[in-house]
Amino acid sequence: MPSNPSFVLRGIDDVVYEERAIPELGDHEVLVTVKKTGICGSDVHYLAHGRIGHFIVEKPMVLGHESAGIVHKVGSKVKSVKVGDRVAMEPGATCRTCEYCKSGRYELCEDIVFAATPPYDGTLARYYRLPADLAYPLPDNLSLEDGAMMEPLSVGVHSVYNLGGLRANQSIAIFGCGPVGLLCMAVAKALGASRIIAVDIVAPRLEFAKEYAATETYLPITRQEGETNPDYSKRNADNMKEKLGIADRGKNAIDLVIDASGAEVSIQTGFYIVKTGGTFVQVGMGKADVTVNLGILMTKELNYKGSFRYGPGDYPFAISLAASGKIDLKPLVTHRFKFDEAIVAFKATRTGKSEDGKGVIKAIINGPEDE
Repeated sequence: MPSNPSFVLRGIDDVVYEERAIPELGDHEVLVTVKKTGICGSDVHYLAHGRIGHFIVEKPMVLGHESAGIVHKVGSKVKSVKVGDRVAMEPGATCRTCEYCKSGRYELCEDIVFAATPPYDGTLARYYRLPADLAYPLPDNLSLEDGAMMEPLSVGVHSVYNLGGLRANQSIAIFGCGPVGLLCMAVAKALGASRIIAVDIVAPRLEFAKEYAATETYLPITRQEGETNPDYSKRNADNMKEKLGIADRGKNAIDLVIDASGAEVSIQTGFYIVKTGGTFVQVGMGKADVTVNLGILMTKELNYKGSFRYGPGDYPFAISLAASGKIDLKPLVTHRFKFDEAIVAFKATRTGKSEDGKGVIKAIINGPEDE
């Protein structure tokens, strides 16, 4: 009999392997055999804290949402994919009838069923069910590993292209050189940005960013004893402007700032360096309450936007960028683990390095071994 082994979070730092029932399909759904799953910071956060904001783990939950696999079974009315197709899996099924779904902002649907967001199970299992139109066939030149990376790449597409509106020959500064920050840089490069500035407090991350997609890097200055966050951020921004020749207006101004760190000082610094009339997109999630300078927001007439996951068209565009060779996802996958090594994979991602000391950018977990 087929089985559905799953990697389940029961509580803080409490994970086990369990057999779960194989989902029954609706007419417009597909059952995918999950082959590759990337570990996201949100998965690690649930493991470490049992919650993210008001999303609280109150019952056992299968982890994982960055996945790709092979279609195992299709519903009776499915025409977009067939059994055997290799697909990237968009892990958020929406109601399709609310005002947000119908207006093309389905990521804001109140009734979204998102993988590994309480109370819904994720994709770290042998089988996962989802609507057929959220299973995107992969071109022959993309691997299943690439397919799993479409989830974080779609976050980059949503924030840089969709919300940020970046166009060719514009400039961008990105705070945070983790996977999402790096993919935002990759999207900016693919779109023809003239200047891509990577900002991080870890020098090796900056070195990688420069090799991967950034045109310039900036390592923030050291904080002075007793210095407040706003005072430090102003001094840091002044230094950044001087070092990199950044202006508030004109050809040396920064059109778009992306914060992929969630750090308060990054947000504050970004307000200072983005150009007058520019756009700031908040992608990183840090503490809920931060201090921002509303005077800057108002007098610069900044467009300050929140970015939440991805919306219509982001997955297909992400696939096209990778398939066309404009974005290479392979350098970001630094670690690979078997399904029964998931606990080790999470530990490596959580600490930022594997047992051999190698730094982790993105760890991929294989699906359960075939029966």
